[in-house]
Amino acid sequence: MVDLPQITAAAALAHRTPMLDLRAPTEFAKGAPVGAINLPLLTDAERHRIGITYRQQGQAAAIKLGHKLVTGELKAQRINGWKRACEEHTQGLLYCWRGGLRSELVGTWLQEADVQVQQVTGGFKALRRTALAKIEEAGQQANWWVLGGRTGSGKTVLLQQLANAVDLEGAAQHRGSAFGAQIQPQPTPIAFEFRLASAWQNQQEQYQPKTSGGTHKPTLVVEDESRAIGRLGLPTAWFQAMQSAPIALLEVPFAERVENIATEYATLPLAQGYNPKALHQHYANALLRIKRRLGGALWKEIDDALSASFASNDHRPWIAALLERYYDPMYNYQLEKKQARVKIQGDAQTLIDFLRVQDA
Repeated sequence: MVDLPQITAAAALAHRTPMLDLRAPTEFAKGAPVGAINLPLLTDAERHRIGITYRQQGQAAAIKLGHKLVTGELKAQRINGWKRACEEHTQGLLYCWRGGLRSELVGTWLQEADVQVQQVTGGFKALRRTALAKIEEAGQQANWWVLGGRTGSGKTVLLQQLANAVDLEGAAQHRGSAFGAQIQPQPTPIAFEFRLASAWQNQQEQYQPKTSGGTHKPTLVVEDESRAIGRLGLPTAWFQAMQSAPIALLEVPFAERVENIATEYATLPLAQGYNPKALHQHYANALLRIKRRLGGALWKEIDDALSASFASNDHRPWIAALLERYYDPMYNYQLEKKQARVKIQGDAQTLIDFLRVQDA
């Protein structure tokens, strides 16, 4: 094998190009850097056989078996796949678990095929350590603002209009409430961490302070979230920073909030072809999860209204009842404890104009 050009994990993550992940599919499924392309050297079954050989006979025997398993036409097919990926997507950045034998071997084969590659020093383990360090860094180095507002206020839409915002619910693929599960499953915790690290890196790269001199920090605007977003937990450094950050409070009329939720949770999914019976069951199950907090009578009332909405195609009654009698009282109670942190409140445009200039 030849000595491959090396690239550090930090430089690879900052490279803004997909990387070639050579790990087995089960390893990749646990999480990978944003955009990584999994074209493994070994299938899960092949890796399992080599692992047994390694434990029973040692490294030399395991390497020999690996060469026996990946040879001839199969080897040529895999090299062609890696070559196409490097030419079309990854610009030759590749990694395995620790930056060891797998990436060294594939890198050697690719160089023999006249493909220029760089091996990520330390492999996936170094990439993840670097991502976790970036997440911790954001807790200290960002100028944090939290966007608050009652359910249905359109906070995600507002965040999407800010260059200095990170959509935590978008990264988690969950809207953050009992009704927030989306059709697409949530990412793994590791993949979520990589998304957050990438989002913070984006903020650092685009940050341009408007004044010179002194100490400046990139502003990071995030939605007011609990520690858990669906089954994913926010990193401790981020959650702690959010707990003490100033709050920009979005104020939206009740009727507009009802319409926002009806559009997002019913009109759009049904227009996109989502099965009405499946959607009804999805929300009925979510309602059942908070039955104890609602109380039996209120749960029954809203459940009946939910059923009726799929017959009438008017989802406002059950949404209005749920907001007025469950979510709003709960939010009002939580807001009382945070009131001292509210530094500005108003409509969407007022907050957009304010938060856009916080990088000064």
